[in-house]
Amino acid sequence: MKRFYPLGTPGQAWGAAEVDQWRQRQVRQRSYAQDVLQAVDALRSDWDVLTYGEVVYGDERFALQALRSRPWNAELPSVLVTGGVHGYETSGVHGALRFAQQHAKAYAGRVNLLVVPCVSPWAYERIQRWNFDALDPNRNFRASSPAQESAALMRLVAPLVGQFAAHIDLHETTDSDESEYRPAVAARDGKPFEPARIPDGFYLVDDSANPQPAFQQALIAAVERVTHIAPADEAGGIIGSPLVAHGVIHYAMKELGLCAGISGARFTTTTEVYPDSPRATPEQCIAAQVAAVCAGIDFVCQIGL
Repeated sequence: MKRFYPLGTPGQAWGAAEVDQWRQRQVRQRSYAQDVLQAVDALRSDWDVLTYGEVVYGDERFALQALRSRPWNAELPSVLVTGGVHGYETSGVHGALRFAQQHAKAYAGRVNLLVVPCVSPWAYERIQRWNFDALDPNRNFRASSPAQESAALMRLVAPLVGQFAAHIDLHETTDSDESEYRPAVAARDGKPFEPARIPDGFYLVDDSANPQPAFQQALIAAVERVTHIAPADEAGGIIGSPLVAHGVIHYAMKELGLCAGISGARFTTTTEVYPDSPRATPEQCIAAQVAAVCAGIDFVCQIGL
């Protein structure tokens, strides 16, 4: 088997030694405390700030924080917004924060909001998809999760499961998915690497077990005013999945252990911004995330849940 990643032995899954070698390659490049916790702290006058857990890796400790509407009214529909499940997906983190800073007040008295800006702080600091243990948090939202980040978020959400009308999980698809992450996951699992094409543009992932096409298209229409929507590839799909509508594919959210499957909400989606496009700026990517969140909440308000 051809070697395609600088760690491990082709055809053999990684053990503890390879995971440690991978970990040693990860370099801290930015500050979760400065970028996220300080921004959350500045919002305390308008939100309840919840410290819902702590991620501990060696001598590093990260407080996990969420923003909750004040007051929380059980008679109103509730919406969950999550960002930074993959720490390297920058616009998801900053899109969630900007929504909380600049747009959430418009929904006061109409919906309850629970906003978790950065689910994976260790990965945020290292601009990495995986956590410290070389696990993808977004495949580990399941019972007895080995990912600290996923388990903590599920504990936060558990008392409210079934009360959410919508859950919008903010992500990116980047060129590094193809140059780094997909080769790494194949090497980690001892499998061959199969090259794929990164879509140029924004798209959404709906739940194959609970498709909500009108909800998805409301988000696509809003985002299309900010940045371009990814077209289908030569096979008629996006990242190996058939295109079911303009800018929309399906995944089995609960079966795959995805974050967007944890809330029990009727309306769920995973956003996917493409920050490496020559047609999109970092500002557009953040604005696209905010547009998707606002469109999702508007949809919930309009149908009167």
